[in-house]
Amino acid sequence: MSASPVIPVDLDADRELTGSIGVSGRGSRARALARSLRRALPAAAPAVGDVRPGAPEDPVRDAPSGPQRRRGRPAPPIVTRAVRFGRAPVVAPLRIAMLAPPWIAVPPPGYGGVEEVVSVLTETLVRRGHAVTLFCAPGSVSSATVRTLLDAQHPDEIERSLYEVDHVARAFDAIELAVPHRRFDVIHDHCGFTAVAMADRIDTPIVHTLHGQFTPATAAFYRRHAGKAALVGISRAQLASAPAELGPIPAIPNPLDVSAWPLRERKDDYLLWIGRMTPEKGPQRAIAAARAAGVPLVLAGVIQPGQQPFFDREIAPALDGERVRFVGEVSGSAKRSLFAHARGLLMPIRWEEPFGMVMVEALACGTPVIAFAEGAARELVVDGRTGFLVPDERAMAAAVGRLDEIDARDCRAWVVAHCDVDVVAAAYEGMYRSVLERQSLPELARV
Repeated sequence: MSASPVIPVDLDADRELTGSIGVSGRGSRARALARSLRRALPAAAPAVGDVRPGAPEDPVRDAPSGPQRRRGRPAPPIVTRAVRFGRAPVVAPLRIAMLAPPWIAVPPPGYGGVEEVVSVLTETLVRRGHAVTLFCAPGSVSSATVRTLLDAQHPDEIERSLYEVDHVARAFDAIELAVPHRRFDVIHDHCGFTAVAMADRIDTPIVHTLHGQFTPATAAFYRRHAGKAALVGISRAQLASAPAELGPIPAIPNPLDVSAWPLRERKDDYLLWIGRMTPEKGPQRAIAAARAAGVPLVLAGVIQPGQQPFFDREIAPALDGERVRFVGEVSGSAKRSLFAHARGLLMPIRWEEPFGMVMVEALACGTPVIAFAEGAARELVVDGRTGFLVPDERAMAAAVGRLDEIDARDCRAWVVAHCDVDVVAAAYEGMYRSVLERQSLPELARV
């Protein structure tokens, strides 16, 4: 794959990650002239004072409008593409098809990491002036145009191919049948594997966010199909295990609307662990570290199917209602309050976690993170500044005694600089434009 413009998005405060993206293997391009003219120029740089008369039209014919509009932060300058039809360029927003997984509503009522990422990114792109259609599970709410494709959610059947394939196929049908002069510019896929495998069957280019880790099976899949879509990782740790044949892939972190998370500098006397009840997430190690430090621990999270035996064996015997408490799954204001009041978040993980959104949520509240140096924790925690990276439970307990060295405002400032919604949305806008620019070259050559 040939090189393309760099998207500098790095989770490390001192370095920039540069990557290239490639799109090849496209299918039929019957609409060459109109689309080539529409995409012939690179996007205009953001400029204060850009005026966009009226809201952007939605590209899907007769699409039902989404539920109530949300109130958000004031819109920043719009980052757009430029369209030229023989005269001066006309500024116009991008038309984006956001493809969420079919399993859970957007935003999720409780646990649902990918769905929360999709929700935050979609709301921000709409606020920045783009025409976004969200293809998602029933029950979803967004300021974008909402298109639900299946009859029901499938939270207990995640990754079952029957529903993913049906969901993606219906989305592709709707995208291809859009009104000709209002077709989508790009599809942003968060769905799994189907859209990538079938990306060369649809005319609209696809940007695919890699939300999981690379395994031997998924590595083989991407070796075969990655050339059909533009891939984006969520951390350098995740991409370190990507097959070399894929070439450089940019990393864009998961977004967080920092303004929705309270900064609290005066903390209560408890430590927090939050996540799925699995051995690799380490709730049992968090209990050991908190006990050694002599500080109460609050455990929060969902017990998913198959996790109850681990919970009953490793966690339940330690619960005493005082030194170790389990509060179950939390969301909304209760979750934000739990993060904001904690002295620190414990992350004793023993796997190469691709991201770790709970670390970003804690830091946004000014709560430092003590984590094992595994996976993306090495990028999200700046040792000695936003928390501590430690090798084991004993070192974790010792680091608890140093939490007062961390300034809550430094924790939040790091998130604002690296993971805030507008930082991430701007990076994806650059990704979308780069894909469109690359696609326009072969189309122009055929005109």
